[in-house]
Amino acid sequence: MIMGESTIELVPRLGPTVADYPPGSTFGPRDARSFEFVWILHGRATWSCDETTNTLVPGQLLLVRPGMRDFFRWDPHRSTRHAYVHFTLPDGASPLPPRREWPLTRQLDEGGGPMGSLCQYLLWLGEAQPHGWRERACDVLSLLLRTFVAGPLPGQEGPPLPAPLEAMAAHVAGHWSDGVARPVPLNELATAASISTSSLCRIFRDRFGVGPVAALELVRLARAEPLLWMSNLTLESIAKQCGFTDAYHFSRRFRTVYGVPPSVFRSEAPSASRPSPLADAGLRPLERRLHGADS
Repeated sequence: MIMGESTIELVPRLGPTVADYPPGSTFGPRDARSFEFVWILHGRATWSCDETTNTLVPGQLLLVRPGMRDFFRWDPHRSTRHAYVHFTLPDGASPLPPRREWPLTRQLDEGGGPMGSLCQYLLWLGEAQPHGWRERACDVLSLLLRTFVAGPLPGQEGPPLPAPLEAMAAHVAGHWSDGVARPVPLNELATAASISTSSLCRIFRDRFGVGPVAALELVRLARAEPLLWMSNLTLESIAKQCGFTDAYHFSRRFRTVYGVPPSVFRSEAPSASRPSPLADAGLRPLERRLHGADS
């Protein structure tokens, strides 16, 4: 189980499955005795608990907790299809935040987000019931719960880039679109960002702790990591892919940042887990934008 010694258990006969409600149906008030994920497949519903009222529509996921006294009122004008799964969770199911901090609802992202796919898979397991489906459903529920409660979710990795950095990143991404991560002069970066070089450096340092030229070099060096571990490319070829003039210059800068020359880095298994300079500086969102992942 994903949560280690604490295991999620399905409540017998209570999902994962769907139910169809005629217009105007209601349910409750009830005292919830188990956890329940609820999501609307079509139609809508109003869910009330204490002083809280939520309108549930397709694309939302609701998590009901034990002890809640809630009430459902489904769409008065058309039928509603409602998916649900009940489960139990032992106290102290770490590593989750305290339950008082859990959100009530999350969005099920349409663009390939994980929670929507997990919900679809849960429904398939409940319908097809292949061999061992209950254990598999509990594993999926564990992952769904952890993602729902603690994230991170796509698009929530951090605040968006300021507009000047976004413009600068788009300019650099265009330069790198052929697969070669060439250096870009500071004045060209500032022109692309439509601000002065001093303003660009200040914004960069406030956000990442390093200047723009140094940040781009870290991204270029990080590009070498998979090429060293998972290719037979020569150091000369890797240096060129990362925008360095030759293997000597690349090796010198790589050793300064990583603490070992690229040849030693290549000989180590990836499990050696050397810290990434991008993670240390919080540069992962910038890296994705430079490689066109957000375009």
